[in-house]
Amino acid sequence: MLIFNIFREVKKRNPFDKKSSPIVLVLQGICSSSSSSHINSLHKSLIHCKSSTITPMAPIHRSPILQFFLFQFFLSQTLARKPHLIDFRSPNLYPEGIVWDASAQHFVVGSLHHRTLVSVSDAGVAETLIHDPDLPENVSILGLAIDSVNNRLLAAVHAAPPLPEFNALATYDLRSRRRISLTSLPSDGTSSHRPVANAVAADFKGNAFITNSAGNFIWKVNIDGSATVFSKSTSYSSHPATPNEVFSSSGLNGAVYVSKGYLLVVQSNTGKMYKVDADDGTARLVLLNKDLEGADGIAARRDGVVLVVSYRKLWFLKSEDSWGEGVVYDEIDLDEEKFATGVTVGNEGRVYVLNGYVNEGLNGNSGRERFGIEEMRSPKESEDEWVWVYVLVGFGLAYFFFWRFQMKQLIGNMDKKIN
Repeated sequence: MLIFNIFREVKKRNPFDKKSSPIVLVLQGICSSSSSSHINSLHKSLIHCKSSTITPMAPIHRSPILQFFLFQFFLSQTLARKPHLIDFRSPNLYPEGIVWDASAQHFVVGSLHHRTLVSVSDAGVAETLIHDPDLPENVSILGLAIDSVNNRLLAAVHAAPPLPEFNALATYDLRSRRRISLTSLPSDGTSSHRPVANAVAADFKGNAFITNSAGNFIWKVNIDGSATVFSKSTSYSSHPATPNEVFSSSGLNGAVYVSKGYLLVVQSNTGKMYKVDADDGTARLVLLNKDLEGADGIAARRDGVVLVVSYRKLWFLKSEDSWGEGVVYDEIDLDEEKFATGVTVGNEGRVYVLNGYVNEGLNGNSGRERFGIEEMRSPKESEDEWVWVYVLVGFGLAYFFFWRFQMKQLIGNMDKKIN
């Protein structure tokens, strides 16, 4: 009851408005933190000095402190969030490629056995996005890319033996979902291997670049649908292939366009990465601190970090010289049974790998219905984020104790002035 008597005394006097009154501010502070002796002292002082004048002091606001600690709480909750795991159903799909469509806020995956492209929501709802019956029956839709400038979805199409040879780039309008073009990819005239149109990347001019995993060269299809053999560097065959592996026959594979005017392309059977000029096709080996054995899909984050996936590992890479050299600064072991083949970057730079069980599909299986898209986080990046949390918490505690010290001084000064 004593505290209500103090408020009544303040109300009678009302020497200052609520925002600038030091009395009100002191009451706000002592109601939550001061001892009963402070309250008694202030009450007696108010009764005996109704006619006194007190010079207003600058207000002290407590709300920033509360906001700061709420920020700390939500930040820690965000970092503690479990990685996103998306399970989806689509019988006999066996998807090999994946891309994130930012405009529609869903993933798009291809199929080893169907002439369809499937959208997958972050809740795991899978729907047929595009069905193209004009493609040859039983072809595989492998690599995918989004041409965000022209609002197109690009898909590498390949027919595996015993089907007749077929390699093409299919382009679709993302709004109407209608096919814009189907461009056959030409032979280079010298390779003895049957071509395999595997991965695709798009630049900002509408050009598409498609890797040939069997012939170790890159096709280019321009915005008008004209196809050429674009890059056939001797660098692609200058390193020995790893023998006796499931990827031993797979050469150039994943490709991603970097905004500075070049492609980064990985080679599965050597574990090498190449920097390919997007204008003239010249290729240079990127010097890495380790080989990326079995490298398949590749993607790039906005912060410059490049992600490379194989069915065994996901690698995190960065470069300080525009990919003359690069460093693998972290890696994650993957479940080999899930046979990850694709990687993409979703909202807020989140990294996702596609668990398409492609090895089962290649071996003739057709009974699987469930597949997965799994978020991956770099353990080293997470450690760095927690360091900043600890720094901010320490700063918050220091700020809080400094505020408490100021409040005690303010109460003492008020007692002296009133007395």
